[in-house]
Amino acid sequence: MTDSAGATERPTDDNPGGVAEARRAAPRAVHPRNAASLILWRAGMRGVEVLMGVRHARHRFMPNVMVFPGGRVDRPDYRALALSELPGFTRACLERQAPPSLARAIGIAAARELHEETGLVLGRMDGHRLLPELSVIDYLCRAVTPPNRFMRFNARFLIAPAEAAHGEIRGSGELEELRFFTIEETRHHKVATITAKVLQEFQAWLGMTQAQREARELICFRGMDGRTPEGPARRRSAG
Repeated sequence: MTDSAGATERPTDDNPGGVAEARRAAPRAVHPRNAASLILWRAGMRGVEVLMGVRHARHRFMPNVMVFPGGRVDRPDYRALALSELPGFTRACLERQAPPSLARAIGIAAARELHEETGLVLGRMDGHRLLPELSVIDYLCRAVTPPNRFMRFNARFLIAPAEAAHGEIRGSGELEELRFFTIEETRHHKVATITAKVLQEFQAWLGMTQAQREARELICFRGMDGRTPEGPARRRSAG
């Protein structure tokens, strides 16, 4: 794939944290691309585990760095069919910073990228077409790449339980060493600063009741990973 500056994108460039995102921008402003990353998690014998993969060692930037499955929202994601729709609360979180069509497309993109990068199916396959089960997806937080980067992402980090996905983990060549890692294990691997911060948000989310999750402040990481409140998850009624 070739970008507008004539540079060739590597396989994981559309994954937030990819090599193109890190290059300094040209003088013109770069508009952030909408993207989704999915935290697929399960309770393991050693504690909570999350599905992550490692960027290829041949990458010039951030080789061997762990990331969540994810990537940018594509045009077909707006028209894709699904087995079920996003839960009302998840949709409300997404729609605080996105129109309804984009909010749904973000959920579709998260399930699609999971399948493309790991082989796991969140939903079911209709021939070669994925029909996502969006009803199992929760919302965690948002992150926007600093404005002085060559490629920028407006990335939403979503959550789904591992038992909702099926199939065998098989890498597509985009990520290596795909497996479930305990959160403690991730601390002994190379992860981007933003990934470490998202994992902290996820740990806090795990410790909340559903009522607390729905009452919490939504968070966006901006600039150099600054933690910015975006208002309560639930909009309060005027009455």
